[in-house]
Amino acid sequence: MAFTRATGKHRRASRTARTTRNIAGIATLAASGVVASVASPALAATDDAAHHDTGLQQAVVVGDELAGWIEAQADAQQAAAEAAAAKAKAEAEAKRRAEEAKKKAEAERVAKERAAREVERKRLNTFVAPVDGSYVSTPYKASSGLWSSGSHTGIDFHAASGTSVHAVGSGTVVEAGWGGAYGNNIVIKMNDGTYTQYGHLSSIGVSVGQTVTPGQQIALSGNTGNTTGPHLHFEARTGPEYGTDIDPVAYLRSHGVTV
Repeated sequence: MAFTRATGKHRRASRTARTTRNIAGIATLAASGVVASVASPALAATDDAAHHDTGLQQAVVVGDELAGWIEAQADAQQAAAEAAAAKAKAEAEAKRRAEEAKKKAEAERVAKERAAREVERKRLNTFVAPVDGSYVSTPYKASSGLWSSGSHTGIDFHAASGTSVHAVGSGTVVEAGWGGAYGNNIVIKMNDGTYTQYGHLSSIGVSVGQTVTPGQQIALSGNTGNTTGPHLHFEARTGPEYGTDIDPVAYLRSHGVTV
């Protein structure tokens, strides 16, 4: 019984099939004299060989070897093409993933920067009390002969000498120095266009033109100017000058500060 075997993509055809094809090819070559030139050395070897070797058989062998070589070359070329295609595909995939990773990293960076800017914006727009953990010892508009206007133009925060005094919000210093009855004082133009004043200071830590942020230490409280004891005098104003005062408690509360 004869068995046949299917030829795959990389499997050579059977010898019989190759031989049949080669005979046809060699017959064509023979017509042009090529086979004669290939087979002539073998035919010239002995006279006896001429009786048993027709020349066509040697041409078939040579043709078979040539076909095998061509087939091997074709297989090698196909394998190289497949390897090149696989390499190109892998490189394209790696490039795509790298681009996706780059875009993701850039998006995360932008998101972080945006979040940081938002945090900073909120911080700069936040207001704080001028003295930590203190309370109002003298209210706004309290009446007394102690003040030339007859009433208190600000509020007093209880504070021993040397207590840290903070800017209540973001702004620019427009006055820093001696303020007459206010003693050593600081006036800040706030970013919203209002003004705040800090009086009776023992020392000043900022200068005119300097920008400040919420909670930044600007001075130490004291007992300078017209005062009956150490404390911080705080005013909120619509302008930089005396007489433009507004209710400091309402001002701080409107900016989220509990007083």
